[in-house]
Amino acid sequence: MKQILILSALAASLAFALACSSSPETTTTNRATNANTTAANTSTTNAANTTKADDTPAAVKAVFPDAQSFTTQHKDIPADKIASIEKDTSSKVPDKDHHSYLAFSTTGGARKQIGAATIVKVDGKDVVVVYDNKDGSPVIKEIRADGVPAPFLAQFAGKGHDDDLLLGADIKASGANEAQAKAITEAVRVDVLTMQALYGSAHTH
Repeated sequence: MKQILILSALAASLAFALACSSSPETTTTNRATNANTTAANTSTTNAANTTKADDTPAAVKAVFPDAQSFTTQHKDIPADKIASIEKDTSSKVPDKDHHSYLAFSTTGGARKQIGAATIVKVDGKDVVVVYDNKDGSPVIKEIRADGVPAPFLAQFAGKGHDDDLLLGADIKASGANEAQAKAITEAVRVDVLTMQALYGSAHTH
């Protein structure tokens, strides 16, 4: 009987020792698994954040201080529209992939578009063209460009695809450098016709 009790006690002690010695390994494995899972989740989260990053330029955000969110739209300009724009303006369309930035505000749970803007490059300078909608067609609300006289830029307000936008006719240099004024006018004219081609309603004159 004593031998049986002693053997039982030894067996119980051995089982307890084995259990204790295996616990650290199990804990280490669990920690490693948790660390790998956390790293994977962090990597996935970072990838998602990178994909959803707001690429709206600061110059556009400055135009819409009341906007809570922005959406960037990329649209390919059809080849026939490019040919028509270049014929009408005698200028080259800079890129068939046209970018526009839509600004939104949220009031009472409803998301509403409050404006749109584009950026045209002129001699390395960013010119922000802000648009309104008039009778289904985009018209210029304002233009902003650092270092360009405000009186010159103010002349573009209210202009749309029906306006000639020719320097020396309906647009004057108004304190701007003549070459710079011409380059900006031509770039804006191309952009206005592009916006009309992509977003304007069809109509006849």
